[in-house]
Amino acid sequence: MEQMVGFVALAAGLIIGLGAAGACIGIGIMGSRFLEASARQPELMNTLQTKMFLLVGLIDAAFIIGTGIALWYTTANPFLSSLPK
Repeated sequence: MEQMVGFVALAAGLIIGLGAAGACIGIGIMGSRFLEASARQPELMNTLQTKMFLLVGLIDAAFIIGTGIALWYTTANPFLSSLPK
């Protein structure tokens, strides 16, 4: 049963780590595309900037929600009650 507690910790680490990596890669790609688009059409820069910041907030919100769920599973672990004391 002690393995199950370790697996929950491993799963929480993977959720947080892969979520952070995915968010960073997504924001990096979106930022580079924003710079390319604003260099090609500077008159659309304000509209694109508004949309970019909205999407950055949504991407970060998805990562923060994943972190919250991982930490919730870590603290509300059902396998902790079955460990010998």
